[in-house]
Amino acid sequence: MSFFSRLNQRVQKVDSLLCVGLDPHPADLPKESALAAKDFCLRIIDHTSNIAAAFKPNIAFFEAFGPEGLGVLQDVISNIPEDIPIILDAKRGDIASTARAYARAIFQTLGAHALTINPYLGHDAIEPFLVDPERGAFLLCKTSNEGAADLQDSILAEYKQIPGKIVPRFLYEKVALLATQWNVNDNLGLVVGATQLEALARVRTFAPDLWILAPGVGAQGGDLEEALNTGLRSDGLGMLITVSRGISRSEDPQKSAEEFRNRINQFRKDKSTLATSPNIQREDASVAFTKLADGLLEAGCIKFGEFTLKSGLISPIYIDLRQLVSFPPLLAIVAQAYLPILHRLKFERLAGLPYAALPITSAISLVTNWPFIYPRKEVKEYGTKAEIEGVFNAGERVVIIDDLATTGGSKFESIEKLTNAGLQVIDIVVLIDRQSGASEALKKAGYPLHSVTNLTALVDYYSKTGKITREQAESVREFMRSGM
Repeated sequence: MSFFSRLNQRVQKVDSLLCVGLDPHPADLPKESALAAKDFCLRIIDHTSNIAAAFKPNIAFFEAFGPEGLGVLQDVISNIPEDIPIILDAKRGDIASTARAYARAIFQTLGAHALTINPYLGHDAIEPFLVDPERGAFLLCKTSNEGAADLQDSILAEYKQIPGKIVPRFLYEKVALLATQWNVNDNLGLVVGATQLEALARVRTFAPDLWILAPGVGAQGGDLEEALNTGLRSDGLGMLITVSRGISRSEDPQKSAEEFRNRINQFRKDKSTLATSPNIQREDASVAFTKLADGLLEAGCIKFGEFTLKSGLISPIYIDLRQLVSFPPLLAIVAQAYLPILHRLKFERLAGLPYAALPITSAISLVTNWPFIYPRKEVKEYGTKAEIEGVFNAGERVVIIDDLATTGGSKFESIEKLTNAGLQVIDIVVLIDRQSGASEALKKAGYPLHSVTNLTALVDYYSKTGKITREQAESVREFMRSGM
């Protein structure tokens, strides 16, 4: 049985994609000792072994205690039920002869079923970990640490645009592509941080079938549902969500683990329902993004050049989504793009903001049958003198739909009108985040902002595919860096 066949069996048995991290941080131990680390891990195992799809001990926290710590790690591994895959977070990577010794130490001496490995030395340093199909490895691809971009985002010297073909541009994309070629025994996956959503989408494009180990949810701030939406395969599998401190530091680890599993499974269920709905067509995330980005550019909704803004500033980019009303097929694509986000939010009504978002909200409503209302820009001076158009009940939850997010000013004006009418504003969803401070301002006020895409992703895509010049792309990036 291959490693991923074993993992699949476990996932199906406990209906879980949760990988529980075993990281005995010194700060979490009553006493800094190997025995305390062992007790810490055994407690987590005892509380979560009926929930975990896999366990992931971090070898560093055991090695810190020397030989005694490695003995404790062996004890911890031996206390994990034998049907649960154990992924040792070791990040090994060395020449082939050394790699073979590492493989013996981790698979035979310690008894782990898989480990994390570094791809920097190439295939001959990775191959010793893959010889036995029953043992697996997860290749570091795009990690969640602050300095990851120093190397992983390096542009490949061999990069060359090929019309009609998606080719790797960044080093981490090359790693993902190589992993698909090296996975001959169904035992090689990838590590991609849950905080790296754009990279996660790109990795999924180059490695559509591989399992992804995704750390970063919980203490590191990764958005669980966003990560799942980006990284899950179409079969609802192919992704292990790793949570360590979010479980170990809770008062009730079992309850926390169950909550994470339930959130994961609810999203999988919603996504499955969405995929089979006769009114909604689901596409691969990369394909959907390409259609959206190309459509917006071709329709003139996004333009590059020199444009004088209302403030008097000269901008190298202009976004006008009011043009969508003249392109019904593109309007349908835009409406579809909001659905993966909306299907995981809880609300009774949509609230479209005048003016650009009104046709978008109408299109979403027609597809989903969700009713919508909208706050008027100007209050009527006659008739009902309504400030909110549409039928609603006080106390209902609404999600605001808008086209763009810049500073958040217009959102706050609409939130005030909606809340004055007795409605609860829970979330805000936009097509494009201009990354000019709206997300931070809204979050500070307690209103999460969700965006289908953002300016950085669009500019990177247009530049990568040759639709704009490097100079145009850099001028937009410089404009963004200036805070305008």
